[in-house]
Amino acid sequence: MLISTCGILPVRDLDVTAEFYTKLGFKETGRWTGSGYLIMVMDTVEVHFAHNPENDPATSQCAIYIRTDDVDTLSAHIETLGIPAEGFPRFKPAEDKSWEMRELHLLDPDGNLLRIGQFM
Repeated sequence: MLISTCGILPVRDLDVTAEFYTKLGFKETGRWTGSGYLIMVMDTVEVHFAHNPENDPATSQCAIYIRTDDVDTLSAHIETLGIPAEGFPRFKPAEDKSWEMRELHLLDPDGNLLRIGQFM
């Protein structure tokens, strides 16, 4: 029986990734430096990261969608981190979408897109 799903995102530096996601509110729950693997968790959401030194943020096509029940509180928290609207990382605050979701967009330092949203 299926239990959950976890995205595996490519990253150039596990330390940079852990620091970035910790500021968002995630906690590191596993790291295997030899194999270049990291697991970060927030609430019931688990995201995995695989070391890929050749990853190019400008051409990354990796994305995950995370559902929340309070996108505005999370958006306000991320806004306090001073993440710019351009470059990597970058942040676009929560807004209503035509597909009846309210969501924010966040690109991490490696160009991985996190779309975080809730039903309107």
